[in-house]
Amino acid sequence: MVQKKTPLRKCVGCQEMKPKKELIRVVHSPDNQVFLDPTGKKSGRGSYICKTEACFQMAKKKKSLDRSLKINVSDEIYEQLERELSLVKSDE
Repeated sequence: MVQKKTPLRKCVGCQEMKPKKELIRVVHSPDNQVFLDPTGKKSGRGSYICKTEACFQMAKKKKSLDRSLKINVSDEIYEQLERELSLVKSDE
């Protein structure tokens, strides 16, 4: 049987390639909105970030999400990401 390839994406925080399922996707939609995409299938320009506090802090400090999405990401999106990370941390 042929094994399927797992799609890899690069984290904007640590710049490491990781399986798509291990990352959180942030989308800049065609109608100029920025939001988290838990399904990973919404249309628009996507950026990925690891589910770790260190990568989140690094991406926020360097404004990596802003650059990769080509739009200024609001503080509200960073707050949503922080809440998402705290939920992931509490599940472990």
